[in-house]
Amino acid sequence: MAHAKNHPYHILNPSIWPFLGAVSAFVMLFGAARWFHGMSPWVAVIGALGVLYVMYGWWSDVIREARQGDHTPVVRLGLRMGFLLFIVSEVMFFSAWFWTFFKHALCPMNPE
Repeated sequence: MAHAKNHPYHILNPSIWPFLGAVSAFVMLFGAARWFHGMSPWVAVIGALGVLYVMYGWWSDVIREARQGDHTPVVRLGLRMGFLLFIVSEVMFFSAWFWTFFKHALCPMNPE
């Protein structure tokens, strides 16, 4: 009875991707800091490649789970809503960005 599926969610097995993503992001930022101080940019490049690898691996796991039928309708709805909210937040961010740019470019405020 402990392993009975009585909820609409897909319970994931432990994954290495969050840990690898954190390590890759740290290496990338550490390398960028070194690069900003005049050292070689290769550590930052290796970290960025690691981040890209983690993105590819993690999303391939999500796609594989979807193809195997592990995503229930509730999970699919959550993924769809998450993507929609991401797009909406990007539209709001860039609207605010360009609004501010054009406001200050077309109507500059002179302190005189």
